[in-house]
Amino acid sequence: MEIKETAGTHDCEHAAGVFEPIINRERCEGKADCLQVCPYDVFALAALTKEQRSALSFGGRLKLWVHGGRQAIAASADQCRACGLCVAACPEKAILLRKRG
Repeated sequence: MEIKETAGTHDCEHAAGVFEPIINRERCEGKADCLQVCPYDVFALAALTKEQRSALSFGGRLKLWVHGGRQAIAASADQCRACGLCVAACPEKAILLRKRG
């Protein structure tokens, strides 16, 4: 796994807020690889809201329970510079970057 770099030292192609990370709740296992590699502290681990939990399939709820009830969230999505380190680091392939529109 890649070590987290200091903010500002990674060559990202976009200004903050142009793209946002989207996390697939059915896939995320809360392993926190995205937290470790993001140079801009975009991610955090948190318990899902009741609405987020109820939107999961049975398998998704089971996976959430097995992995401690927490998943990655894009707590500071507006700081994302679309470097793609989180996408590459996620072992579940649960993150994609989407242009804000």
